[in-house]
Amino acid sequence: MGTFDLLTPEEICHELGQRCRILRLGANLSQRELAARIGTSLSSIRRLESQGQGTLELLVRITQVLQLASHLENLLVLPVFSIADAEQAVRSSERLRATPAHRRKKPA
Repeated sequence: MGTFDLLTPEEICHELGQRCRILRLGANLSQRELAARIGTSLSSIRRLESQGQGTLELLVRITQVLQLASHLENLLVLPVFSIADAEQAVRSSERLRATPAHRRKKPA
């Protein structure tokens, strides 16, 4: 079980905001510089870092500026345990459509 498994959504968001702050400081960037690089407001950066509030796009842009976007590749990945599971995942991701009413078989 990971550490996020025991946290509320708000606590996870707050933790991610804190991590963004630590990584930004590690890259020697001020909040103002980061905001300018990603084309957002200073208040958006402050709100993300202090309260864990922001958009998914903001988080992605920050990871790109900090050259950490590759870490997002493992986020929300469906687990694959076998080739059959992988094939099933592909089939289930294909667009499914309902059969038109005029083509449905009526019960006998």
